Amino acid sequence: MPDTLSPSAQPLTLSAQLEAALSLDGQSWGIGKIRPMADTGLAHHHLWLSREGDDWVARLPKQSQLGLDARANLDYQAACFARAGESGHTPALHGVLPPSKALPRGGLLVSAINGRPARLPQDLPAIARALAALHGLPLPSPDRRPPLLAPKDPWSAMRDEVATQAAFLDEAGLDSAVRRAIESELTALPETLPGSEARLISFDAHPGNFLMTDDGRAVLVDLEKCRYGLPGFDLAHATLYTSTTWDMNSYAELAPDEVASFYHDWAQAAGPAGGKASLLACRRAMWLWSLTWCAKWRASHRRAQDATARGEDWSAELSDDALVAHVRDRVEHYLSLPVIERVRAELRDLATALPL
Repeated sequence: MPDTLSPSAQPLTLSAQLEAALSLDGQSWGIGKIRPMADTGLAHHHLWLSREGDDWVARLPKQSQLGLDARANLDYQAACFARAGESGHTPALHGVLPPSKALPRGGLLVSAINGRPARLPQDLPAIARALAALHGLPLPSPDRRPPLLAPKDPWSAMRDEVATQAAFLDEAGLDSAVRRAIESELTALPETLPGSEARLISFDAHPGNFLMTDDGRAVLVDLEKCRYGLPGFDLAHATLYTSTTWDMNSYAELAPDEVASFYHDWAQAAGPAGGKASLLACRRAMWLWSLTWCAKWRASHRRAQDATARGEDWSAELSDDALVAHVRDRVEHYLSLPVIERVRAELRDLATALPL
């Protein structure tokens, strides 16, 4: 199969693109049928690869959420899978397909997970155990942490990342009351967070990224933004309203006591938690990261697809119309004043409900 197309040729399907890239590699991958999976994420296409004994999934990047070029993005994601895989709660990495004419952004080959979407709140204990296993991995020496992000001050780095995304508030066309509420919450973030210890974290631990296996194990299947940061960011991302209502397959509206039980289960498995004030600060920061990302997407998704296939690209042209409509619905919902007030109230309730 050719790995190039003449200007007048019809575009290759994703399956054909992947077949072309696999043939370029020269290896015998033992892959039979290739089946495109539903378009459910803004960062990757996924294809199911049938193999004798164990199936794989091909993750083909649409973009890099970290703004990396194609090769650096693959190296980063491969490191995410390799390091998080030691937790026993993520798919195994089997291969890296370098960028090519067939696949301009390349791809990763990982184990397919036969599992169902998470059901909340009943699967929260399993998710807590999975995150505790990830956060409990030994911390490598500073020189062995790249290519993953490993800021000296993870809290300061998070504040900077939120501030960078908050620059899109001007372009997002927000209601004035919503804008004031978000800015008020931004000022509530403490300048420093003493005693915060970095661990390997997912930074994308919303429930829709977990699959539950028959033996009750929670498997985190989307690993592209791992970094050495604060576990509190993952705990927040797993249980915030803006996370539990994002994916319709795992949709849930958690009560404060259910969230508190999740934090308790994680602390029982992970050990000392760093204190209630630290965890609540991380929760507010992760929520604000999500809100400012919503503003960023609202301001940028109508742009044309980047023809150079480099770096970050939120263009709606990269995803199915149904997915774009879903994201638009969620973004508008989360950027509404009633939802912002709902999360504010939950933060107040958790200040007394958290058992840590």
